Amino acid sequence: MKIKDAEIISLMQHPRTQEKGVRALMDAYQSRLYWHIRRIIVDGDLAQDTLQETFIKAYQNFHQFKNDSQLYTWLYRIATNEALQQVNKMKKMQKTDEDPEYHMQNLVADNTGEDAEEIQILLQKAIQSLPEKQKLVFMMRYYDDLPYEEISKIVDMSVGTLKTNYHYAKQKIEEYIKENYER
Repeated sequence: MKIKDAEIISLMQHPRTQEKGVRALMDAYQSRLYWHIRRIIVDGDLAQDTLQETFIKAYQNFHQFKNDSQLYTWLYRIATNEALQQVNKMKKMQKTDEDPEYHMQNLVADNTGEDAEEIQILLQKAIQSLPEKQKLVFMMRYYDDLPYEEISKIVDMSVGTLKTNYHYAKQKIEEYIKENYER
């Protein structure tokens, strides 16, 4: 039986049941949040660490949840912020003399496995080459199938801007695949 958000919120609001609430929160949303983070942070171990940080932040800041959005939307926003912070840390730590194309090939290979088809690899490379905002919007819309209104709440952007970013992301991905696909 899947526990409902109202039950999780109720458990989280009372000190005696907060630990049970955290477990229920993790059970309900761990997988979905992990795969969202994993699309931003390709490395599985780092994505897992970021997921844990997401739940820690949610636990520490649950008093700030105002119940004016869905619980998942609130968690998704925390996960997105944590993942983007991690990406920024990785960019700062990355050596300047490292070949970015080689680095990207390794990340994509780790993410797709040895048996991956060329088109899947190209799709991942195309997504990784997008500007940060377009990449984020594309992944939330394409992989998570979130409505623009939900994405708007998560990333604090207007629906019109999101649609534009998604449109440009799709165009760039299509162009990238057409240019790089060898038949």
